[in-house]
Amino acid sequence: MAVIPTQRETVSRAPSHEPGMPTRRGADRRAVAHATLGGGPLAPGAARGLVRAALAEWARLGLPGAESLPQRLIDDAMVVVSELVTNAVVHAGTDVELACRLETSGEPGEPGGSREPGASGGSGASGASGGSRVPDAGLTGEGAGGEGGAGGVVLVVEVSDHHPSRAPRDGGIELPYDIPEYGRGLRLVAVLSEAWGVTYRTGLKTVWARLPAEGTTADDAIEAYAGSQDLGRGAGSGEVLAPEPQRGPYDEKWLNHGALSFLAEASDLLAGQLDEDHVAALTGQLLVPRLADWCAVWLEDESMGRGSWSDGGGGGGSGGYTGSGPRLARVWHGSEDRIEELRLALEKDPPRPPDTSRTGPVPVPWPGDALDGPGPGDTGATGAALAYRLVAGGRPLGTLVIGRAGVSCFPDEVTGLVEDLSRRVALAVGAARQYARQATISRILQRGLLPGAVAEIPGVSSALVYEPCDKGGPSGDFYDLFPAGAGRWCFAVGDVQGKGPEAAVVIGLARPWLRLLAREGYQVADVLDRLNQLLLDDATETADAAARALVAADGRSGGPGGPADPGVLGGAVRQGEGPQTRFLSLLYGELVPFDGGVRCTLASAGHPLPLVLRAGGEVLTAAEPQTLLGVVEDETYTSGSFELWPGDSLLCVTDGVTERRCGPRQFDDGDGLANALAGCAGLDAQLIAERIRRLVHEFGEKPPEDDLALLVLQTD
Repeated sequence: MAVIPTQRETVSRAPSHEPGMPTRRGADRRAVAHATLGGGPLAPGAARGLVRAALAEWARLGLPGAESLPQRLIDDAMVVVSELVTNAVVHAGTDVELACRLETSGEPGEPGGSREPGASGGSGASGASGGSRVPDAGLTGEGAGGEGGAGGVVLVVEVSDHHPSRAPRDGGIELPYDIPEYGRGLRLVAVLSEAWGVTYRTGLKTVWARLPAEGTTADDAIEAYAGSQDLGRGAGSGEVLAPEPQRGPYDEKWLNHGALSFLAEASDLLAGQLDEDHVAALTGQLLVPRLADWCAVWLEDESMGRGSWSDGGGGGGSGGYTGSGPRLARVWHGSEDRIEELRLALEKDPPRPPDTSRTGPVPVPWPGDALDGPGPGDTGATGAALAYRLVAGGRPLGTLVIGRAGVSCFPDEVTGLVEDLSRRVALAVGAARQYARQATISRILQRGLLPGAVAEIPGVSSALVYEPCDKGGPSGDFYDLFPAGAGRWCFAVGDVQGKGPEAAVVIGLARPWLRLLAREGYQVADVLDRLNQLLLDDATETADAAARALVAADGRSGGPGGPADPGVLGGAVRQGEGPQTRFLSLLYGELVPFDGGVRCTLASAGHPLPLVLRAGGEVLTAAEPQTLLGVVEDETYTSGSFELWPGDSLLCVTDGVTERRCGPRQFDDGDGLANALAGCAGLDAQLIAERIRRLVHEFGEKPPEDDLALLVLQTD
């Protein structure tokens, strides 16, 4: 469930072919990076990673100006990219196009090249809007190109979204504190940029910003803007972002030094959390004591209709929620000895935000009983408390409550900053829940693809090691050991090409068919013949279905090359979802116990060959190599038979064992597996399996990078 760039280019393209990507005079055509990001909560982190990598690559290539970029410009770029991508994800919800490039402007006194990136001649809400540094309601059309970048290096960042039609904050709700709907993020962008703007095209909205490497600094821009707004030459960044703050000395000190990077750092931290409770815990650590004395996070299960806050009594005390109620996931206070008391007070009387659809701050009652004594950061028995609804994708996910003692209200700049943070928290909670759902589905699917229990064979002991490399998705390895009737038991160890859903499809076909064919009385070689044909037939049918869907899409769009209707394909031929070649390596055998031993018949189809450890310590190869299943039509497979006597052991493994790497060496180089098995003479089946597993893990310094499956059958 990761959001990664689906495209990246470090070469230029024709300006007319890429909206928002004109080539400015002086630009090195190699200093261009472009990516398409999914409209999900991990997009801002992926965007920052792309820009970091691009700047490092340009410096490595020695492009003009790239080697001497100041750290301030790199830090500013991270903030700008994070804010623009987050804005696009929150307000548009579509895929996001990110582009950045390094430009060297013209000589001093020259115009400096073409128009600003993505600039449009429109005005007002329907045209392009921007500002020289900080947006002004009176500015329309192109952003003013500052003079600070003349003769220097400029980093241009552009973020585009498609069909930006989502109604922000569930539509139409008047926002408090006079904060423009495009978000505090664009004010941060304006402070850091020499010019910025918005361009609208058919189905595309582009927000661009120009960051100068030299010239006027962000502090100078803040001071100049503050003077133009009659805020005084001593105004800090917080005062620019919220002109009427009510704050103490701590707010001013922190906001002046850390507010601009706080959201970017918080986004990075939150994006790495895959558990919603960890997100809630991290939120408390981010807010306390920076912005509040205490905070609490409630999480709701949207699938069960939880989180309907009301003024009426809910379950328990005077709680204000209906249904089974939100869960108080995290309570944090600057003084740890007050956390439990605060938790009890909030559980008894939770906040009651009047509207579940708004994300802005809502005043809630102060939990005075829990905070009636002096403590660190407390200046009295009362204070201010605000609630923020956590909403992502139009779904309420929880509520964030913050409180500060000894004040009547929070400064506007703090409430706005926390509101921006609450949006990121909501996105992180949504991503964690999506990951949890996918992990649950994968676990259920994995259980369904493997036998619930391994059959017990009279006179034979068995031991199994099964270790998927990816704990969050279906493995490509599988095994089975089952009775086939008439005194026969069959076993299989297989490895499917790839992992994930495609591997699960093949395993879902192969394992049931193995059992069915074995119980129908087919011999070992016949089972492989029919399974090979089954895989080939299935691949052919899948390819035919994809071809028919493609033809139908061309017909709907008016012919090849026309715009395809996305509803026609139904996902059949989308990138990464089309028909895949399904290879399967399989070791399949049959055991028939007799008086004094077991007769084993087996065949290997493209699989690591099994080994037999005789009771005296001799190791033998027990099969001949043959072709993978699902590759060659009408392939004829053969099998071989041998006897296992008391004390003999049969070892079956997947390539995760034989191809375990340590630098250029593999575990099975120089008959490594046979030598390891020879050292297991005299051990029972369970000890043999555990010893081989331990040797495989100890072979390399890093953990195994492939699935491990290992089956040992030993005659008693």
